[in-house]
Amino acid sequence: MDEDAALLAQRMAYLDAYRGLYRREQTAGLVLCLLGVLVLVAGRYRPETPPWLVWVGAAVIGAGWLLFTLVIFRRTAWVRAHPFDPSGQS
Repeated sequence: MDEDAALLAQRMAYLDAYRGLYRREQTAGLVLCLLGVLVLVAGRYRPETPPWLVWVGAAVIGAGWLLFTLVIFRRTAWVRAHPFDPSGQS
């Protein structure tokens, strides 16, 4: 029973390390997407803003999604390089 608890604790530590990877880039991608939506909506619905602001908003949203994609690929590469080892030996 204690072995199962120890294995679960190791697995949870591994998952916590995995989830913490590239957190800044992921948050930056989210912030960029939100700012892009704000710029897009402002460019579309406010009459005093120039029409090219819609394209700027779309480009900022695209940059945010690019960061999300980069995080996915980097995390996948990390997991492939550091698979979970139940014995705890690296």
